[in-house]
Amino acid sequence: MATAISANKAELIAIANAVASEKMIDKAIVIEAMEDAIQRAARARYGAENDIRAKLDPNSGDLRLWRVVEVVEQVDDYFKQVDVRGAQKLQKDAKVGDFIVDPLPPIEFGRIAAQAAKQVIFQKVRDAERERQYDEFKDRAGEIITGVVKRVEFGHVVVDLGRAEGVIRRDQQIPREVVRVGDRVRSLILNVRRENRGPQIFLSRAHPEFMKKLFAQEVPEIYDGIIEIKAAARDPGSRAKIGVISHDSSIDPVGACVGMKGSRVQAVVQEMQGEKIDIIPWSEDTATFVVNALQPANVSRVVIDEEEDRIEVVVPDDQLSLAIGRRGQNVRLASQLTSKAIDIMTEADASEKRQKEFLDRSEMFQNELDVDETLAQLLVAEGFGELEEVAYVEIDELAAIEGFDEELAAELQNRSLEALDRREAANRDERRALGVEDELAELPYLTEAMLVTLGKAGIKTLDDLADLATDELVQKKRADPRRRGESRGEDKGGVLAEYGLSDEQGNEIIMAARAHWFEDEAEQGSDGEDANADVSQ
Repeated sequence: MATAISANKAELIAIANAVASEKMIDKAIVIEAMEDAIQRAARARYGAENDIRAKLDPNSGDLRLWRVVEVVEQVDDYFKQVDVRGAQKLQKDAKVGDFIVDPLPPIEFGRIAAQAAKQVIFQKVRDAERERQYDEFKDRAGEIITGVVKRVEFGHVVVDLGRAEGVIRRDQQIPREVVRVGDRVRSLILNVRRENRGPQIFLSRAHPEFMKKLFAQEVPEIYDGIIEIKAAARDPGSRAKIGVISHDSSIDPVGACVGMKGSRVQAVVQEMQGEKIDIIPWSEDTATFVVNALQPANVSRVVIDEEEDRIEVVVPDDQLSLAIGRRGQNVRLASQLTSKAIDIMTEADASEKRQKEFLDRSEMFQNELDVDETLAQLLVAEGFGELEEVAYVEIDELAAIEGFDEELAAELQNRSLEALDRREAANRDERRALGVEDELAELPYLTEAMLVTLGKAGIKTLDDLADLATDELVQKKRADPRRRGESRGEDKGGVLAEYGLSDEQGNEIIMAARAHWFEDEAEQGSDGEDANADVSQ
């Protein structure tokens, strides 16, 4: 009998060691799972109301089973309590308030109990395995990892990473790349999430970061930090661009990334299924970087609109198709690379646009200032484009224009101020016609023109405005760099995006609109206090 018990003990420890080794988890977790399973089986045998504990020695395999009871004067729960007299039979010096141990004999596991114990151990081990997998991969986002394709489900590729599984979703795969079960694939650990069904490891072969990591593996200078990839953009499976800079003036960043006879870049190209890669010198000067990013097209001129966060690029007529690229690919990648919206136009288009702007501004000055065409065109030629610029510029600057004097400059400023007043009055009338409350006109930074825009957007009361978030009010329009640099890919921005208000100003406007909420709460509070005072009297 002793031999059989000893064998069972040895078998328990052997099982614990085998499971811990196979699942790569701590043996103590397996022992704890076994103890939990034995406790559940014992409660099923002796009654679930009992507080039963089990202890399995991790070295010898000895199992101890006991019931914990509390010593009380009056027993209410016979399963978990014992009176002093009964307790002293188990422990001579027992007194009220003590918790004592009542040893239990070993139990025989029946078929159902054994199955239940097996399920408990399996669940605990699986939970521990999942936690180990999450802990192992949670800080590895951004790393490249190699795995073996295990299966393909609904277009998603499941990859065996050795100690866990990862998934390359369909949108993170290189288009037209064919992978089969058993293939070895390299991919980027994009994200690791803890979920009920276990840690989910999301991989990517289409992310720009994957290309950057591949270059770091192939180019020692990037790995050592001498060369840095400042920006990257990809059209997976087709074309990519990277912007590189060297922190050592003696090393050419483009040449180092290309390698001898293109060996380094070709290694990356092969891994990305023949994706063509343009390696571009990065520059802090936005205009220079945009010119480089649009290679191989030649650029004539770059105009940066910082307010709209857009860049207007003028190219020769014969370079337009090259600059845009097939299906807009070249300009789209350049836009992603520079994080700017890029508008491409020919010399003829640019000239026509400038001419139209010149005529529109001249006509505006003619109508608003009641001046002749020559004088209006002279103002535009000198760089004036808005009434506010004429109204608030230093009078000496106006008078310095050839053919002007101080008297004419003063008259132009007066007419500009009058024109602005007329605009304000017209906007006020329109704002009131839209039903926008006068209280909004008292808020900081808001002009009548802004109030008209708010009214057209259905924002007519303090509460309407107070319900907005800051970005909903003032966020600037942004073009989506993934959309060929065209206006149709543009984010509409906040309601007042066109007026160039800052986030701080927008926040101040909204807080001012919400001020009456706090005043109402304060009044309600004081009314309640007055009512309480009346009741007490």
